[in-house]
Amino acid sequence: MLPYAAYLRVYEPVTAFPEPARTLWTAYADSRKRPRRVHALRAEHLQARRRLVASPPVVAPERESADAYVRRSHDMLYICPWETRLRSWHAFSRFRQETSALMAACYMPPDVMRRVEEESRQGTSRPHILSSTWHVPPSWFALFTAAERCLLLGGTAAEQRGRGPATAAATRTLIYVTTMAEARTRVEAALPYAPGTGHLETVARWLAAFHPRALVELDYGGLVHLLDDDFLRADESVAETGVALAAAARGEAELATAMRRRLRARWRHVRALESAN
Repeated sequence: MLPYAAYLRVYEPVTAFPEPARTLWTAYADSRKRPRRVHALRAEHLQARRRLVASPPVVAPERESADAYVRRSHDMLYICPWETRLRSWHAFSRFRQETSALMAACYMPPDVMRRVEEESRQGTSRPHILSSTWHVPPSWFALFTAAERCLLLGGTAAEQRGRGPATAAATRTLIYVTTMAEARTRVEAALPYAPGTGHLETVARWLAAFHPRALVELDYGGLVHLLDDDFLRADESVAETGVALAAAARGEAELATAMRRRLRARWRHVRALESAN
């Protein structure tokens, strides 16, 4: 079972990486042994589970991951490194900031908390991947348009052969992909009209750290295995966000409010599943 998490990824042109990383990533992209896109989430999740069941648990790999997500577009190779070690320390740091010291101590031994604080002080790099459990943050929708959507529900043949529900299909995917230039333009346009712009400002700063010719991808990730076909077909969250922002820019407050309420209602149902018995 994959985690019910969505991902926002940045794929940089391989030429944006300094040597020797550029040569290594180019060879990696051509390797037949690397995890393909359809299996990448499972491979990453398996590695994480192995670290957690170790004794004692390994909170973060000692070395950075040598894997990446790969895209090719217009004869250009794009790389999104997994950066598992960096993302692990970012996740632990966020957990520590959002959790009381008493509660955090139940999950994180003192030596781990000290390590988190040390890594947080030393780490200045921003990961190529952001993640969100049980929902897609509304600020992420502002980066894309409905025309950039790609929905694959997976074949039903496996279900008919008794291999499980169609929602478990490995090919089941909902993603949006756009250029960095478009993503930055849309974020800047949305900032004056987005309620609670703090999250959107954080996304804008994150995008600014990467190459201007990069690609930006929103992946519903493991959420597609939680949601049924009807929900995914009817999910127009990106389009609704666009309508809400455009209406706010025109001063049509009633329409903007209606779209935002519709968006919140859809994802309130999904987030409620986190605490379902």
